[in-house]
Amino acid sequence: MARIRTSSIKAVIAAKCPKCRVGKMFVGNTYSFRKQRMNDVCPHCGFRFEIEPGYFYAAMYVSYAMAVLEVIAVAWLTYEITESESPWLYFGVLIAAILLFSPFNYRYSRLILLHYLTPKVKYNPKYEDLLAEEEDAKN
Repeated sequence: MARIRTSSIKAVIAAKCPKCRVGKMFVGNTYSFRKQRMNDVCPHCGFRFEIEPGYFYAAMYVSYAMAVLEVIAVAWLTYEITESESPWLYFGVLIAAILLFSPFNYRYSRLILLHYLTPKVKYNPKYEDLLAEEEDAKN
């Protein structure tokens, strides 16, 4: 029986492992009072997320690109809504936007790096098939 596979986009949105697309990469929510923590290995397939020491330094570049796009969008929206030329308004709004988007950027820059920008990491559908077989056996 053919199984429906989890798409890469759905796996990124749900913060799933790039190899099995079943296990969660992060513990906790993006926005909460607790510090979000990334798992060292996938709880489902055992894939080690930090491929080599210092691997996630590359995620800073992805996070920077995301922050630039967010700042441009927020600045444009601020101008469209207020039509103000006050630098203090923009400074305050942009600092607030940077702080607001920081947890989001931390999580999704790492997800984007692993899912789309790391050629050694390949999706293996056998893990989803095993999970589906386990669920079928329970029912």
